[in-house]
Amino acid sequence: MGMKAVLIESHGGPEKLLYKEVSLPSIGPEEVLVRVRTCGLNHVDLFVREGKLPVSITLPRIPGMEITGEVAETGSGVNDFKKGDRVVVMSRMGCLACEYCKAGEENICAKSRSIGMNVDGGYAEFVAAPARNLVAIPSGVSFNQAAGASLSALTAWHMLITRAGLKRGDDVLVLAGGSSVGSFAIQIAKGHGARVFTTVGSEEKGERAMKLGADAVILHKKQDIAEEVKRLTGKRGVDIVFEHVGERTWEKSIASLARNGRLVTCGAHTGKNGNLDIWKLFSKQLSVIGAYYGTKNELAEVLRIMSEGRMSTVIHASFPLHASREAHEVLENRENFGKVILEV
Repeated sequence: MGMKAVLIESHGGPEKLLYKEVSLPSIGPEEVLVRVRTCGLNHVDLFVREGKLPVSITLPRIPGMEITGEVAETGSGVNDFKKGDRVVVMSRMGCLACEYCKAGEENICAKSRSIGMNVDGGYAEFVAAPARNLVAIPSGVSFNQAAGASLSALTAWHMLITRAGLKRGDDVLVLAGGSSVGSFAIQIAKGHGARVFTTVGSEEKGERAMKLGADAVILHKKQDIAEEVKRLTGKRGVDIVFEHVGERTWEKSIASLARNGRLVTCGAHTGKNGNLDIWKLFSKQLSVIGAYYGTKNELAEVLRIMSEGRMSTVIHASFPLHASREAHEVLENRENFGKVILEV
């Protein structure tokens, strides 16, 4: 039996995404076969396609890390899920043996692999995944909404709540508020009683960010980020910078921090090198914090909050599976405000 899928057979531009018939994946005793309903896009998908990750990608590869769907088949050793269950598929697969996996932190397992990167992902009608990677979708949360939670909301939550210790009354600067992870960061920070500033690339995106909960927007193409932050905070700076742009904004992000400020980062899309004045680091008691993905318990919490209507996925556009090239172009050209989704 076959299925439709999008394959990368060689690295390059969106034209390298090939829509074709492939074999249905087989599953082992501890795995499930998921009928994919939606798959969200993120910049890692672009890096997989382009071959710009620090690890080699074995080709051909079906990309796609933000997967939701219904259980279609279960392995003989699976007892927690049954056919028809609505699920999110977590993309990170830990070794289960290291100290981090045993502590429930598979996201930082040194031997972990990723669905959509090291093994075939969700740009397909079906995907195979370990049963331990499934999280049930609560009633009232759609597949499209859950796709946004599976990586973008999870990452934003892990960054702000778990790693940066967000608290009521904090001033928070969210870089790239029009991105999917940025749109969730605005909601999370505002929902926890913070004052939220965000950078955007256009006035239109600024208006949408304000409706989402931002208290002020900074047009990064026209305004100096650090100078605007100092103006908005009476020269104090912010308590948290939510950074995921990388080299292009790094120095301005550091300069935007107040004393005891925390910069938390999950990405380096514009480059991996950033200057850091060590004197300012210790004299202002700054913290620079890395954050990677998130845990299964955090995803369950995020989905619960979404089921209560306290947070939602901002969806820019959805595309059918065969239009994955067009979907990649939207993300690549930074046209989106929120999540771009493939509906399978």
